[in-house]
Amino acid sequence: IFFSPSKKKKKKKKTVFIIDSDSSHSLRENKGRLKRSCLIFVVNSVVCNLIFTGLSACFSPEQARLCDLEDQAKAAKKGLWTEGGGAHTVRDLKYTIENPRNFVDSIHQKPVNAIIEHVRDGCIVRALLLPDYYLVTVMLSGIKCPTFKREADGSETIEPFSAEAKFFTESRLLQRDVQIILESCPNQVILGTILHPNGNITELLLKEGFARCVDWSMAVYTQGAEKLRAAERSAKERKVRIWKDYVAPTANMDQKDRQFVAKLSQCHNIISNDLKQIHEKNKDKDKRFRPLYDIPYMFEAREFLRKKLIGKKVNVTVDYIRAATSAMETGGVPAFPERTCATVTIGGINIAEALVSKGLATVIRYRQDDDQRSSHYDELLAAEARAIKNGKGLHSKKEVPIHRVADISGETQKAKQFLPFLQRAGRSEAVVEYVFSGSRLKLYMPKETCLITFLLAGIECPRGSRNMPSGMQVAEPYSEEATIFTKELVLQREVRPLQICSCHLQPVSVALVFTSLKWVAMWLWCIGNYRSCFKLWKMCVYRQLWANYEEKPKEEVAQLTEEKERVAKYRAVYVTEITDGLHFFAQDVETGTKLESLMESMRGEIAAQPPVEGSFTPRRGDFCIAKFGDGEWYRARIEKVESPAKVHVYYIDYGNREILSSTRLAALPPAFSTRTLLPQATEYTFAFIQVPQDEDARTDAVDSVVRDIQNTQCLLNVEYSGIVCPHVTLQFADSKDDVGLGLVKEGLVMVDVRKEKHLQKMVSDKHAHASNTRTQIVRVEPLVR
Repeated sequence: IFFSPSKKKKKKKKTVFIIDSDSSHSLRENKGRLKRSCLIFVVNSVVCNLIFTGLSACFSPEQARLCDLEDQAKAAKKGLWTEGGGAHTVRDLKYTIENPRNFVDSIHQKPVNAIIEHVRDGCIVRALLLPDYYLVTVMLSGIKCPTFKREADGSETIEPFSAEAKFFTESRLLQRDVQIILESCPNQVILGTILHPNGNITELLLKEGFARCVDWSMAVYTQGAEKLRAAERSAKERKVRIWKDYVAPTANMDQKDRQFVAKLSQCHNIISNDLKQIHEKNKDKDKRFRPLYDIPYMFEAREFLRKKLIGKKVNVTVDYIRAATSAMETGGVPAFPERTCATVTIGGINIAEALVSKGLATVIRYRQDDDQRSSHYDELLAAEARAIKNGKGLHSKKEVPIHRVADISGETQKAKQFLPFLQRAGRSEAVVEYVFSGSRLKLYMPKETCLITFLLAGIECPRGSRNMPSGMQVAEPYSEEATIFTKELVLQREVRPLQICSCHLQPVSVALVFTSLKWVAMWLWCIGNYRSCFKLWKMCVYRQLWANYEEKPKEEVAQLTEEKERVAKYRAVYVTEITDGLHFFAQDVETGTKLESLMESMRGEIAAQPPVEGSFTPRRGDFCIAKFGDGEWYRARIEKVESPAKVHVYYIDYGNREILSSTRLAALPPAFSTRTLLPQATEYTFAFIQVPQDEDARTDAVDSVVRDIQNTQCLLNVEYSGIVCPHVTLQFADSKDDVGLGLVKEGLVMVDVRKEKHLQKMVSDKHAHASNTRTQIVRVEPLVR
């Protein structure tokens, strides 16, 4: 009997074969399997049904029963006996597909009825898709079975368990009606999942140890990648078939330490040497490489993490610990320290998956035998596949976003140019990018798109160790604690409000509404409120830096009321310098011995270990020691650096200023810093008098004061405070005569009007003397007008 095979009848019923003598040898060779060739045999019920339905013809006249069934089929015009010979029933098989990817996408991952026509190996089959009769090759998603490798010379290499895997799939799917979910088509290879009423062949292959999971196709698997991982894990634990020699990785940390809750404080940028070299080749020679702003989408990724995680509690699950690696000179692989790799979640959201889904990160590809990977690795692969499909972030075909950020943190001229814009902006928002010390920060201002170094106004924190040209500078006590405190408080946080005060030194000095004064006082919650700062400092004198501080006894000050009298408490001072604006600098006589002792010790140390000439690099605002014209060293502060040959210095203990060469400067030893002894020169101005506006008149007044009081001991009383410095009355130590009143009597200055009642007597006395002595100022005044 010649027939076209009927799959349902052959596979669903038990069949008895009667073989003639010509075909017995062929059947023995094929071990009883049906061949798609002409076999002459008699099957009890199958043959009768085939002939009766017109699907076969009888060529043995001696089989009367079969001939009767054929006559009935002809009479009923069934199958082969229909009009036209059944030409309309011929199937139009489509062996090729022009665009497989579009074909797969058009199905939208919906189950398609199919018949398995051929099994190439355990995970690759040939299927006939119904009802359109597409004949396609499908590879099972997420797994890979041992295969039959064909070499270049035509020979075939059989991998272990490849034949068993093929038989496992063949015995369960061949010629079966199944449903196939076409999931993806990378590189013209159709990936899919075959669903049978009795189960999922993909999971069965993994569970029996005939296959292993593969990451590149696991991402498109739609039936739950965790099921495949669980099936593979089961086979590994039982060490069946391909996992017979499997050795599980040993745990490198206690189970109780794998999960914990933590507070995120900083997001780091990890850059490989290869990536840095590539960018250095492409960037301008004059442009400094800044990974955060120059690498595409790194800034967006950092901002996503910063806004979502900084300062918040997260759940951490440690997946594995990657051992430290050494640098490979030939391969260009950088060295990495030991890294703890973990899954971080917040509010049930996997942060790594969120990053990947937005196209702000890519998933690392591991070796197939590397089990040290994320516990949610399949979710990461699926998120990356979605990001690629939707063209998100790194996978977008749009132009890469460019961040043009002006870095003015180390350039004085640029800082001065930006200062007016920042001051006009008033209170601005910023992000703390880096913490140099407890009071020195680098901020990113998104509105102005610039990076600026800021100093917290009103405080000074201990300095950390620094590598100076003369050697490593030792860190001051509690410098590290101050830096850590500031980092925990503000690093990578948005700070507001922010007010620019001035351009001081190289950085831009500011006063922030937040600032850590724990090491000097506490938090300064009022911008520029130095009284509050002082009160908070009083409250914390026994903390950290001030643990050994002894508070001076308070001086009782009479309450100021409208009826109170002027309080005169003169103290002895030594006038050291007089400026052209009629201001003067003075030292307290009480602390004079301390200054002499400090200067003597400092000069002794310098004589024992002279500084190397030219080793000091002057920077605006730094304290140093300067060699004066008398050949001695004095404490000073750098106010301006025009060039190495022109450095403007201010002598903090005497008040005078000078322009020196950098070769006459050296670093200030920590033992003689301003923390040991505060600057001794204090600036004052005369109370109740007006400085002449005329230059000649002012010069005459200054010359008179220089002749009378410079480098002499006087008595000083603070009358009232001023914007720049306190206003005082000054008396000669021997005669007790008022220096300011003497200037008024000589007609060198005019009397300043004050409204305070307790000062009216002093003002009226000076007015009386001014009226009696109309000299110089009175005569010159009409000419000035």
